[in-house]
Amino acid sequence: MTSGTATRRLAERQQMLDEIRHAQEAVVKRRHRISLAAWGVALLIVVTLVAAALISSRPVMSSEARVAPDFTLPTSSGQTVTLSSLRGSPVVLYFNEGAGCDSCLMQMAEIEKDPAFAEAGITVLPIVMNTAEQINTERARLGVTADFLLDDGTVSEEYGTLGTGMHEGLPGHGFILIDAEGVQQWYGNYPSMWLAPQDLLKEVQSRL
Repeated sequence: MTSGTATRRLAERQQMLDEIRHAQEAVVKRRHRISLAAWGVALLIVVTLVAAALISSRPVMSSEARVAPDFTLPTSSGQTVTLSSLRGSPVVLYFNEGAGCDSCLMQMAEIEKDPAFAEAGITVLPIVMNTAEQINTERARLGVTADFLLDDGTVSEEYGTLGTGMHEGLPGHGFILIDAEGVQQWYGNYPSMWLAPQDLLKEVQSRL
């Protein structure tokens, strides 16, 4: 084998090795681009889901005034409450999912701990679509002393609270302010399942 032939073969071999290396580098770069694209898509999906969750958890409010529909409901202690009998002082109706929703009952537990509501002459009535046995079991477990009004869905529907939470046939987590004259002044629904009692009081007092 002449030196020229050997040199040519070495050059061809080197060229082949270079081509293999370049091909491998191209594969690595392509995989890197695909990986970056996949991460980008995943990040976009996460951002979209977070944005959707934030939007869906925003409170929905209305200040449209109307005469509050009257009702009479049994309570978890075996009494009855008629809304119109409470005329003369503001009332806040607290519609919630009730039994099975710990945050709903803890919301009421925190409200009843705040003396500012009583000091302002504001009555808060929690309303659920449960039996007395169901809600009383939860009240005892979570240390809630307030009576709950027991609705068959009629009052919740009249006040437009059905299907505003996670369950189609139940109320969401909403508050309705009825002034001393029996006029509904404000409605606020909170998909986050929480409104600090002091913030609730501010919302109510700002509309009285």
